[in-house]
Amino acid sequence: MITHIVMAGAIFIIMLMALCLIRVVGGPTVLDRILGGSVIGTKTTVLLLLIGMMYGNVGMFVDIALAYALLNFIATLGATKYFLRRQTVHLDGES
Repeated sequence: MITHIVMAGAIFIIMLMALCLIRVVGGPTVLDRILGGSVIGTKTTVLLLLIGMMYGNVGMFVDIALAYALLNFIATLGATKYFLRRQTVHLDGES
């Protein structure tokens, strides 16, 4: 019974990730695309934990999910800083 509930939750999260992928592909600005990628990374972390519940080994998957969440956070900060700096330099060069 629990396995079916976890599986339904995982499928629902995958559908939400597909909606976020639309934002990544067709976002009006670069920052919208970065935000969509960050949301996909956050949902992937939750999906890893659900997979751990299905296999009955949550401890190992918690470690993997934490490492992935930290990597996602650092990559989002780095990409945002890079694109904001590039945008500022580009705007300063035009004036």
